[in-house]
Amino acid sequence: MYLIVIAWLYVTLMMAVAEATNTTGTVLGAIVTFVLYGLLPMGIVVYIMGTPSRKRAIKQREQAEQAAWDAEQATLRAAQADSAAPDAGGETPAAAQDGGVAPVRKEP
Repeated sequence: MYLIVIAWLYVTLMMAVAEATNTTGTVLGAIVTFVLYGLLPMGIVVYIMGTPSRKRAIKQREQAEQAAWDAEQATLRAAQADSAAPDAGGETPAAAQDGGVAPVRKEP
C-alpha cells in the first residue's frame, strides 16, 4: 500500500516541479498542485486504508484492559473471601455482653 502512496507523491512532486520551472508557471501553483493532487488525496487514502488496523489495535487494547480488570477483581474477591471466614470458636464475633463495664466510684 505504501509503495503506491510513495509513487503517487513522486508523480505529483514531478508535476509541481514542472509547473514551477515552466515559463508560465508559478511556485504558488506548484505548491497548490502538490497539495491538492498529492498530499490531500493520499492522506485520505492512507487514513481510510489504515482504519481496520486501528480498529484491531483498539480492540486488543480494550481486551487487555478488561483482562487486567478481571484479574484485579479476582484478587479482590479472593482477599475478601479470606477475611470473611467464620469464627472458629462457634460463637458470633459481635455478641452482646451483659453487664458491660463496672462503674468506677470514689471510695468513701
